[in-house]
Amino acid sequence: MPDIRRSLVAHAPLRRRPHTMLRRMLERMPPDAELYGPDAPVAQLERRLAELLGKPRALFFPSGTMAQQVALRIHAERTGRLTFTAHPTNHLDRWEMRGYSAVHGLRYLPAGDAVRPLTLDDLNEVTEPLAALLIELPQREIGGFLPTWEELGDQVRWARDRGAAAHLDGARLWEAQPFYDRPHAEIAGLFDTVYVSLYKGLEGVRGAILAGDDDTIRQAEVWRQRLGGALPDAWPLAVAAMIGLDDVMPRMAAFRDHAVAVAKAINTAGVAAVVPDPPPTALFHVLLPVDAAAAVKARDELLEEQGVQVFSYARDESVPGRCRFEVTISENAMEFTPGEVAELIDELVRRALR
Repeated sequence: MPDIRRSLVAHAPLRRRPHTMLRRMLERMPPDAELYGPDAPVAQLERRLAELLGKPRALFFPSGTMAQQVALRIHAERTGRLTFTAHPTNHLDRWEMRGYSAVHGLRYLPAGDAVRPLTLDDLNEVTEPLAALLIELPQREIGGFLPTWEELGDQVRWARDRGAAAHLDGARLWEAQPFYDRPHAEIAGLFDTVYVSLYKGLEGVRGAILAGDDDTIRQAEVWRQRLGGALPDAWPLAVAAMIGLDDVMPRMAAFRDHAVAVAKAINTAGVAAVVPDPPPTALFHVLLPVDAAAAVKARDELLEEQGVQVFSYARDESVPGRCRFEVTISENAMEFTPGEVAELIDELVRRALR
C-alpha cells in the first residue's frame, strides 16, 4: 500500500500505528498502574463515562455491535416485545449481518425513508408494539443529519407514550454535542440506554460503553459474559479511550467549525456538493459528478503520486455517474485548509473524468 503522508480520513494510520499509540499510553500510565480492580483503567473509564453521560452505571464492551444488541435484547425481555424500530440506514441492520435477529431473535421494523432524516410523522406510521426506538445521532449514512432538540424530544416521547424504551446509538455523540450545545448528560438523559464508541471520534483503539440504570447494566454484564465480551485484559482499549476523552473530545467544536468552512469551500468551488449544507457536525458527505469506480481510481492515483488520501471508500448514487464519500474532520483533516480540500476534490474529479 502506498505511504500515506496526509489524509482527510479520520482513521487513517497516521496517528494509529502501534508505536504511536503505545507511546501515548506510556506517557499517561504510571509504572505501577493496576491491571484489575476498582483502580484499573477499565473501571476508571466506566466511572468517568457514567458521570459524563449522567447515568448510574456504564459498562465496557469490546464492540458497539455487542453493546447495542445487548441493550435491545434487555429492552425486549423487559417489555415482552420483540420488535424495535429505527431509520432504514441504522448500523445494526446495515452493517451487522442482522445479528439482532440471528443471535437474539429480535425483529426490526424500518421507519421513514432511507434518503432523509427520521421524523415524528414517520414514527406515527409505526403501529406495531415496540420494545425500543433506536435513534442514531448523527445519522451517518445519509450525511450526518441531526434532528433539532425539540424534534429529538418529541421522538423520545413518542416511544415512551407507547411503552417502548429509547436507545441512543451515540457512536458519534461526541461530534453531535456541539450542535446541541448542551452537556452530554442532558442529551443522554433523554434515553434509557446509551451506547458510545471509544474509538471513532475519540481516535482510540476499539471498544464501546453501554450506559444505563443499575438493573439494565447488571443484565448487560450477564449478556456480555455469555457473548464472550468480558475481556480480562481490556486496559489498552480503556487507556486509549481516556486519552481521547482528554485530548480529542474538547476539540469537537473546533472540528465542527472547520467542517463548516471546508464544506463552504467545496460548495463555492462548484465541482462537488456537500450534504448536509452546512454540516451540523464534523461529519458530512461529498457528492461527486463521477461514479464510484472512477473516483476510487483517481483517489489511488493521488495517493500514489502525492501521498495524500482523500477518502477511504465511495459509493454510487442511484443516479448513474454520481457517487458520494464521507469526510469526518478530526486531527488529520485539521491539517488541510478549506481551500486545499476544495482543490484536492477538483483534482480528483478532473482525474476521474479523464
